[in-house]
Amino acid sequence: MKFYAILSIIFLLPFMAIAQTKNLPQLGKNSLKDVINAMTLEEKAHLVVGNARRRGSAPQAGPVIGETQDKVPGAAGTTFPILRLGIPSIVVADGPAGLRISPFRNKDSSRSYYATAFPVATLLASSWDTDLVKKVGVAFGSEVHDYGVDILLAPALNIHRNPLGGRNFEYYSEDPLIVGSMTAAIVNGIQSNGAGTSIKHFAANNQETNRNTINTIVSERALREIYLKGFQIAVKRSAPWTVMSSYNKLNGTYTSEEYDLLTTILRKEWGYKGFVMTDWTGGKDPIAQMKAGNDLLMPGNPQQVQRIINAVNHDSLDVKILDQNVERILNIILLSPSFKGYKYSDKPDLKKDAEISRMAAAEGMVLLKNNNNVLPLKSKTKIAVFGNTSYDIIAGGTGSGDVNKAYTISLVQGLMNAGYILNEALDNRYTSYIADAKANRPKPRGFFDRLKPIEELDLSPELLSQKANEDDVAVITLGRNAGEGADRKLENDYYLSDKEKALIKNISDAFHSKGKKVIVILNIGGVIEVNSWRDNVDAILLAWQPGLEAGNAIADIIAGKVNPSGKLATTFPVDYKDVPSAKNFPGKEFPEMADTSNPRFRQVPAEVTYEEGIYVGYRYYNTFNVMPAYEFGYGLSYTNFRYSNLKLSSPLFNGKLSATITIINTGAVAGKEVVQLYVSAPHKKLDKPSEELKAFAKTQLLKPGQSQTIIFNLNATDLASFDTKSSSWIAEVGKYAIKIGASSKDIKQTSTFTLAKDIIVEKDHKVLAPQVSIKEMKSDQ
Repeated sequence: MKFYAILSIIFLLPFMAIAQTKNLPQLGKNSLKDVINAMTLEEKAHLVVGNARRRGSAPQAGPVIGETQDKVPGAAGTTFPILRLGIPSIVVADGPAGLRISPFRNKDSSRSYYATAFPVATLLASSWDTDLVKKVGVAFGSEVHDYGVDILLAPALNIHRNPLGGRNFEYYSEDPLIVGSMTAAIVNGIQSNGAGTSIKHFAANNQETNRNTINTIVSERALREIYLKGFQIAVKRSAPWTVMSSYNKLNGTYTSEEYDLLTTILRKEWGYKGFVMTDWTGGKDPIAQMKAGNDLLMPGNPQQVQRIINAVNHDSLDVKILDQNVERILNIILLSPSFKGYKYSDKPDLKKDAEISRMAAAEGMVLLKNNNNVLPLKSKTKIAVFGNTSYDIIAGGTGSGDVNKAYTISLVQGLMNAGYILNEALDNRYTSYIADAKANRPKPRGFFDRLKPIEELDLSPELLSQKANEDDVAVITLGRNAGEGADRKLENDYYLSDKEKALIKNISDAFHSKGKKVIVILNIGGVIEVNSWRDNVDAILLAWQPGLEAGNAIADIIAGKVNPSGKLATTFPVDYKDVPSAKNFPGKEFPEMADTSNPRFRQVPAEVTYEEGIYVGYRYYNTFNVMPAYEFGYGLSYTNFRYSNLKLSSPLFNGKLSATITIINTGAVAGKEVVQLYVSAPHKKLDKPSEELKAFAKTQLLKPGQSQTIIFNLNATDLASFDTKSSSWIAEVGKYAIKIGASSKDIKQTSTFTLAKDIIVEKDHKVLAPQVSIKEMKSDQ
């Protein structure tokens, strides 16, 4: 009888569980309050901590980036499921230029899960085209959705404070308006698919050196005007599902533990409704993170869970705060494909997305030099192609910004596809050299290990003379790569190596002696020095890192199939010493205070002071009359444009003002122009840059002789600067100048208007002040 009784109980257990579940509140069917009230403390603690991997039954430390092997192999992490309450696990995955997941699963090579490598953010920003960037976002988001990912850990929108920043390729610009506008555009595109984003890294995360320990010391004004403004624009224009806090400290406190950053500013001032997650292993104190409003700790570990449970039990963490963290996460889970039961296909339209990637890449390339209209090249031109990167092109950066893609079109492939005739002997020589060099160099030891670039091939004067006789033109590609975990170096990176300098000089001498031209392609993720060698060549095309269709997109520009319309969203200085942050980047270390408890990850306390204040990028170069090599907003075209008929709606500012200007294509081929509006403001009360970008637009494709009238609308917010003393945004009384042009230096039309009295546009909280005095740069020095 006992046997049958036990058997009956075993048989009934599933039905009892179902009945019990039916009586429990369910996410999406009951109120969030009821669901949260039904959760145990342990469940709440697990939900706010990323879902640790499990070996057997014991939870282990969470995955590092790209190691999750659950629902979507290669994704960055997952959240903890509570199935009895209808709460699923959601999947988060990198990255900024394409979905980063494993291309193969379970050692099965018969089925692939490749994603599209889109152009890097710096290239997209160089398009100055938010409609284009939104299209990229739509394509990008369709892959996120179709591969079963709920939240993309992108885009990244930190400021290009210094050209040596290792992740600058992931970021858009030195200007917060460009940063915020591009971020909002791509977020709106991605999230239109029903998948979410995580804009990062919040905030003042502008270097990789000592990124886990660096204390960023920055003034309230520079923080508000430069380093937070892009995030504010993105939050208000696109409502990203999540925000990722950064690794660094901000004026003494880790950002993930800073209440005034994550709650006072982000939520109370900006009205943000999503949740905040840490960067992977970011911050130190999970209790402080909960209190600050950092709702999700990623990738998660059991120690964090237990510390949160203990804190609630011992009254050092109010359960109401934990409930609020849980509620914010649940609000986003309700939006997720996983909660909605979406049956993802694992079959995105990669062919269509590659076409979008190619189009976007060409639209964001910047023609820096084109003496005597060397470009475009006619079909069937015989080209001698030099430089390792011509044959082994760089689609995108390294680290979490890398993408597992099916292919990358090299420059030589792209040129052949476009109908050019390449030097076969030179092709064979480079291909063999690169293959041998790769075979003999050590393999990467880990996620952050970056391989040393292959040295440029030695080419004799006799060979170069021979190629100059055989071919019509020389093309040289210079390549640079960087990524997560380290900043760039000056020698052999920002500056050309000796072999690269010799390559350019020797090729230029050989081809120029025969009356033939030399073109340089820059396949780079960040700014390099160009001033010392640019006079040796006839044309320079800045291709950035263009994604998987790289070679085809470059060939589209070379052939004139696409007229270049990109403009620089970051300045190219004459020399590194001209960079306003050169003297204090990447800061100073305190080795005597180093944490040596983990020999593999020795952490050295460090700090960096943003002594340049608001004078970042062109704000510095223009105000202090420091001539750059190529200024912010610069870029050439195969055609010409005339700006005319600038009109303001009123000579007096009464809360809003519009400016109209007409752009006409005066050249011989169709093209697009980026129109930039800068404002020069009175500066009797507050120190200000000589001008600041306040609006921009890209024309449609204008045929020769065709014109388009652009309308810009400005409001008081566009005129205001942050006054630290009153914690207010103030538009100052006086005369303002509207400057509209083709770059920050090439102003075509100017007009003025007057503001009769000060306008206090916004009153903010007095928060995040530096704990030490900063001797900031001033324009009257």
